[in-house]
Amino acid sequence: MDGLNLKTRRHFFQDCGVGVGKIALASLMAGGVGALQSKNLLGSTDGGIGGRPNFLPRAKRVIYMFMAGAPSQLDLFDYKPRLAELEGQPIPPSVIDGQRYAFIQPDAAILGPQFKFNKHGSAGVEVSELLPWFSKIVDEVSILKSCTTDQFNHAPAQLLFNTGNGIPGRPSMGSWVSYGLGCEAKDLPSFVVLQSGGGLSGGASLWSSGFLPGSHQGVPFRSSGDPILNVTNPVGFDNRAQRDSIDLIKNLNRQQLNLVNDPEIETRIKAYEMAYRMQARAPELMDTSQESEATLKLYGAKPGEKSFANNCLLARRLAERGVRFIQVYQNGWDHHSNVKGGLKRQCRATDQASAALIMDLKQRGMLDDTLVIWGGEFGRTPMVEASAALNRSGGRDHHPQAFTMWFAGGGMKRGFCMGKTDELGFNIVEGKSHVHDIQATILRCLGVDHTKLSVKVNGLDVRLTGVENHQAITDLIA
Repeated sequence: MDGLNLKTRRHFFQDCGVGVGKIALASLMAGGVGALQSKNLLGSTDGGIGGRPNFLPRAKRVIYMFMAGAPSQLDLFDYKPRLAELEGQPIPPSVIDGQRYAFIQPDAAILGPQFKFNKHGSAGVEVSELLPWFSKIVDEVSILKSCTTDQFNHAPAQLLFNTGNGIPGRPSMGSWVSYGLGCEAKDLPSFVVLQSGGGLSGGASLWSSGFLPGSHQGVPFRSSGDPILNVTNPVGFDNRAQRDSIDLIKNLNRQQLNLVNDPEIETRIKAYEMAYRMQARAPELMDTSQESEATLKLYGAKPGEKSFANNCLLARRLAERGVRFIQVYQNGWDHHSNVKGGLKRQCRATDQASAALIMDLKQRGMLDDTLVIWGGEFGRTPMVEASAALNRSGGRDHHPQAFTMWFAGGGMKRGFCMGKTDELGFNIVEGKSHVHDIQATILRCLGVDHTKLSVKVNGLDVRLTGVENHQAITDLIA
């Protein structure tokens, strides 16, 4: 055979104009066992695992306000008068037997509630004086006082809540939701991340797509200016030139995709297209100055400011535009010293905007199909943390055994309180709800059975909620 005419199979697929990737896709689309589903759970063609919702969806989208660092439930939501009576005394050994803590000894003295509590709403829910705005919306929310986690340090605990596993590398909840349900928006990502209050212990792994396609990874947006650096065309580079550049890059990527059949190349192509569409949509999205003065005042937001308040307003604007999962991180709740002063600062930064988000969604008719979540990675101890060596006093250590979260809209009950801890706020005595149960509940509100949203990895079916027997907290759902 003439060596000059010899062609490899790779060259054949390139020259024939079909490509091995297209041939493989065609065979999968033809049906049969293991056929690739081209639609996701809601019937959209934008990714997903195929099929229809497992349940009637109560929510179309999620806004998750994650309070990184772990707020003290004992000073905000779970009032324990017995702690005030016993302040300064060591906690009974029978209560803390076999427990591990990050920075204090198990026999540390008891620290009572640092603030007054008052009853609010039709059910007389006890709420800290630090939360005057939240007190106005207690009839709109479900409060869960019996949350628990397996992790007692920040990074693994944040990872467990966000990805279902305490080690990096797993897909985040927003990625699972994007993969399973797709996106209603055509010019914005399905999963957007907003941050304020400093860095996060879990880092970018908190919004990673893990082993799912990269197109489902969370996209961090900035609070002001361009949501993503360099999304705006440089001076002298118009939209026509940008379109031509994108098309050229796409054609080159397509050739490479046909050669090596790497799905991440397809992800790269989609990312370029999304960036191009965002160039037109992003300036309008980020321009909160077009909001009414009343709306800005409601949130306490200032256009162009990097703040939790501005992020909550942006979250509502993203929800309006079809973004499926919006993660709003507020760091700074880790109060190992001076829990009283630290909580005052954090509540000033977050209480008004958190409540305003609920009020705003309700008045726009969006609360019923938007699930809003507020909570951190674990709770704080009823014992005081004090260390001369670390210059700490009047703080609270990490407490994974029991903490509080709240939920609103998206099919959740209104004016409802569930779960109970003992008189010291140490252990759960009623309605124990693990992190995986909470994740299963979020998916249930979106119409997804958490046991059926899985991906085979190295021969194993992997899912957000792990392999243990966890289930949705149906008592929270209306």
